[in-house]
Amino acid sequence: MATEAVVVTGQMAGQTSKLMGREEVAEGTMAFHFEKPSGFNFKPGQFADVTLTDPPETDAEGNTRTFSIASPPFENELVFTTRMRDTAFKRSLKKVPLATEVQIGSAAGSLTLHKNRAKPAVFLAGDRNYVPSQHRAAGG
Repeated sequence: MATEAVVVTGQMAGQTSKLMGREEVAEGTMAFHFEKPSGFNFKPGQFADVTLTDPPETDAEGNTRTFSIASPPFENELVFTTRMRDTAFKRSLKKVPLATEVQIGSAAGSLTLHKNRAKPAVFLAGDRNYVPSQHRAAGG
């Protein structure tokens, strides 16, 4: 079987990392753990595009998906948590070998509240926005 790679695209492409682990965190939901490259910076609420460059299978939806970064910035790993819909991309991501090298680009986007602490705000999160909002609510 050929070695599959995951590329996370962004402004700073080409940082090498490895798939460290994967785990089921809820029924039908998995977390994928990657080494955090030196100098990789992000804020809670950011996301990255993940592209399988040589997947064992593909379909009409293509080889790229966008995922929120589920780990807080101070940890030494990057975690992407996702519902495991039955697509070629997610089946491939689930079965690539551990220690598969990946390329990680910089994070993008923001999912934040306003900065005026005197102004009341309500922040609702559910489904895929729940994980990054945990770190935002904790001040991460």
